[in-house]
Amino acid sequence: MTRAATTGGDGFLGWHTQCALREAGTACADIPVGDFFDPEQALAAVDGADRFIHLAGVNRGSDEEVADGNRLFAEQMATTLRRASRPPSVVVYANSIQASLDNTYGRAKAAAADVLRAAAADVGAQFVDVRFPNLFGEHGRPFYNSVTATFCHLLAQGGSPQVVDDKELTLLHAQDAADVLIGAVDPDRMGSLAWQETVSGLAGRLGRMAEAYRAGEIPDVSVKPDRDLFNTYRSYAPVAGIGLAAHADARGAFVEIVRARGGQGQTSFSTTVPGVTRGDHFHRRKIERFVVLSGQAVIRLRRVGTDDVVCLPVSGDEPVAVDMPTMWAHNITNVGQEPLYTAFWADELFDPARPDTIAERV
Repeated sequence: MTRAATTGGDGFLGWHTQCALREAGTACADIPVGDFFDPEQALAAVDGADRFIHLAGVNRGSDEEVADGNRLFAEQMATTLRRASRPPSVVVYANSIQASLDNTYGRAKAAAADVLRAAAADVGAQFVDVRFPNLFGEHGRPFYNSVTATFCHLLAQGGSPQVVDDKELTLLHAQDAADVLIGAVDPDRMGSLAWQETVSGLAGRLGRMAEAYRAGEIPDVSVKPDRDLFNTYRSYAPVAGIGLAAHADARGAFVEIVRARGGQGQTSFSTTVPGVTRGDHFHRRKIERFVVLSGQAVIRLRRVGTDDVVCLPVSGDEPVAVDMPTMWAHNITNVGQEPLYTAFWADELFDPARPDTIAERV
């Protein structure tokens, strides 16, 4: 796939999908819908694209707003698909498991699916209706996108989650959802990637992770759900250096770089000559920690899809740990006059076949 078109690219799942498309090397045009819909702009984006992914929807508002909004968005794109001289061969709809329920939101999502399915049939495209469970992931909007986002936000602010309705949830990480949407994972495999947890169990897991991280430790991330939850929690914590205690005596100093409670781990180090920058990439899943051992450097980070850059001066004279948030481009530059020595820790063994390292300039 060389080119895709989406709607809802600036939303929670849309942002995760844009990051997945970057790793795949797929160019993507996002199409505004609703009041900002431009028929000619939409046609230019869809015409000649390999895949169209419809993510835009209305999930808050009056019953009328939810019903009318979801139908309008789908009808705008259905008209566009029928106008295209070279329509996409695949039309994907980011639906919800609630589409099978008899409530306003469920009926609205099901109706939008019917509109897009008919348009796909008219243009000879494959229609993929993906019904997602509860999605969670980095930078979800608290008190809006998911209970996971709300709990992570509260814990990062020093608060405590309150469980009001303790029910079982089926959870799927947004990066796994994005892989399904872009065709990297077959929708039939989605069930094996989702997992179940109660609301109280989720609060407990996140609370233990937050407690460990506040103590400067990496919690047990040996299983995928916990790694995905921890990366989600980290997205609500400030991007800053983590102080490292130096134990000094007449021989010199001893500093612990990382204390990991479980899972794989790989440690490496690099030397960097003055004026040189390393990095300029991001990770979708990998946990990575930088510690400057000797020399002077600046670590720069930028969330993918945004322009604001966080700059952190670091020095071997006062070592700190800096953790790279997932889906943030990052680099490190030697700004001193001597060689820079930097230690790196990652939570997984490097796999050349799946490096999880996507080029992106800060």
